[in-house]
Amino acid sequence: MDHEELQRRFATLTTAHLADACIRARVPVRCASLTAVAPGGRLAGRVAPAVHAGSVDVFLEAFERAAPGDVLVVDNGGRTDEACVGDLVVLEARAAGLAGIVVWGLHRDTADIRAIGLPVFSLGAIPTGPLRLDERPPGALEAAMVGEWTVSREDVALADDDGVLLIPAAAAGDLFPLAETIRDAERRQADRIRLGVSLREQVGFGAYLQARSGQPSLTFRDHLRAVGGAIEE
Repeated sequence: MDHEELQRRFATLTTAHLADACIRARVPVRCASLTAVAPGGRLAGRVAPAVHAGSVDVFLEAFERAAPGDVLVVDNGGRTDEACVGDLVVLEARAAGLAGIVVWGLHRDTADIRAIGLPVFSLGAIPTGPLRLDERPPGALEAAMVGEWTVSREDVALADDDGVLLIPAAAAGDLFPLAETIRDAERRQADRIRLGVSLREQVGFGAYLQARSGQPSLTFRDHLRAVGGAIEE
């Protein structure tokens, strides 16, 4: 899936839709509770990884390798004692044509970043930059950690108000149509609730309770799959 199609398809979806699609497709759900610096921010693009060791040079080198539409994914080990991304890095990312930045760590220059307008997601903000300069680890531009997950250029980063989701680029062609199906089912259910048809009625919850009484191993998720519900995946 190329950058334009990825942006177009994600524009009508949420990370929740795609996370549910991963569950249904038995693709590992790799997500992180990161927050947009500017509320309402969204991004989608191929991962451009960079492991921070105290200097911005690794980001500048990542921009040299990145393609327009990529997302810089910064691994700062989830540190909360320093910011590793500020306004100059964000400006340079925008100039390089990147779609946004995901930071497994903190940022600073919040007001300036919001004014720049490039989507940035992080664990939060702190005034100080790095007070260290460590040796760059091997493969610093090949893979990055986001929470417990390792990502590379073979992955796609998606982010919105719910956080960041990381999916294999090779699976995007299957996951997006599935997410769209889930989205449409949820919209139909929401419309019917507004018209007075409860969710319990729509999913046959009474029938599920009755069936479960005779088959204790029956899960609600199994029942939902049988009736086409989408509220859990």
